[in-house]
Amino acid sequence: MGVSTKISEVKTMGKGTYEITELVNDGLRESGFSHGLVSVFLQHTSCSLVMMENADPTARVDLERFMEELVPEDYPDFVHTHEGPDDMPSHVKMALTRTSEQIPFTQGRLQLGTWQGLFLWEHRAAPHTRRLILTYLGQ
Repeated sequence: MGVSTKISEVKTMGKGTYEITELVNDGLRESGFSHGLVSVFLQHTSCSLVMMENADPTARVDLERFMEELVPEDYPDFVHTHEGPDDMPSHVKMALTRTSEQIPFTQGRLQLGTWQGLFLWEHRAAPHTRRLILTYLGQ
């Protein structure tokens, strides 16, 4: 069993979902492993990872709209507001979702379902550069 680590950056253009499935696939090819598990870890507290349908983008639009209504920027009881109105809502959205995912791979292919894709979900309005650590355990 071997380990291969890749650090990647994703540039976002503000709020939204950004598919990173190919980024994870690229790291898998570079690792040379055919069977194992990849851990994807996002080093931030105002964005998250989500496994979501990648065939119809309206599924992600609906998810994003729902989360905006669930955690509105104008929530009156937030105290942590010094970085702007989207700061604390972004932290809450991250806490309700995930910052890491584990995906098995066999025969050099991620074992995702037919309509599954992995997305970085940017919760802040401004563009950011987000850092991911991809750790492949395999053979």
